[in-house]
Amino acid sequence: MTHITHLDHIAIATKNLTESLDFFEKKLGLICTHIEDLPERGIRVAMIPLGDTRIELIEAMREDSEISAFLQKRGPGIHHLAFATKNIHDDMKTLQEQEIVLINEKPTQGAHGAEVGFIHPKNSGGLLIELCQHKD
Repeated sequence: MTHITHLDHIAIATKNLTESLDFFEKKLGLICTHIEDLPERGIRVAMIPLGDTRIELIEAMREDSEISAFLQKRGPGIHHLAFATKNIHDDMKTLQEQEIVLINEKPTQGAHGAEVGFIHPKNSGGLLIELCQHKD
């Protein structure tokens, strides 16, 4: 069993963060509370709280970023679902023991200092799933 507690965020890949934020803020009335650059991953993210979850807009900062190929192949749209967990290390180990293919063997640094790990889409019907554990 995993330690998943809730849907943390829905990540949306975008070619232009400014235009996407304009839509969510000016057209839908939602408020972006945080923008963060993750240069080691080649992405910029914007967080929009919505109830108990968030919308995470992701923009490529360079051509070889982790979402560049996704944007080139599929265009803008839902990139992944992220589930919050209380123990990402145990969860990733348990999934590996169940022969679930992970994109990263160990958690890496995500936005807001969270530890994140990704489950390969071939395990989940084509959907990229992120596990994330926040410091709090």
